[in-house]
Amino acid sequence: MQEKRWGLEGLKLIRNNMGKRKVITKSASGAKGKMARASAKTSKKRASSATLYINSTYNNTMLLLADTSGNAMAWSSSGSLGFKGARKGTPFAASKIGEVLAEKAEQIGVKEVDIVIKGVGSGRESAMRSFVAKGIIIKSISDRTPIAHNGPRPRKVRRV
Repeated sequence: MQEKRWGLEGLKLIRNNMGKRKVITKSASGAKGKMARASAKTSKKRASSATLYINSTYNNTMLLLADTSGNAMAWSSSGSLGFKGARKGTPFAASKIGEVLAEKAEQIGVKEVDIVIKGVGSGRESAMRSFVAKGIIIKSISDRTPIAHNGPRPRKVRRV
């Protein structure tokens, strides 16, 4: 009753355990709301071919769509979609990133991509599969994961 009187149809008043009132808005929240916002922002550039950079670590997965000269057109990461903590590094989060970026690529007009994979995380393959599932053609796949060739001399062993 009070909500209608003040014109707050989209808001809900609740009380927390200390008696203080709190206003909660009724809107799209969670991963779906973030995915809708992520796909709404698109580039004004048009390109038929592009390069998809997949950077997958143990804790996160990031995708970048760039044109043939290397300029970024669209990007997404698991953190930007609303995943937090240990869930950011999962293959499920990576597949959601691939879907969002594939929608952005379709809006830009990308028909074929070169894929460059970097990192050892669990989301590298699932991000690529979900991106390609939208019907974009793969020209090439290259793995540029850095490999250590023994590097510098290690620190001395700590004696306790």
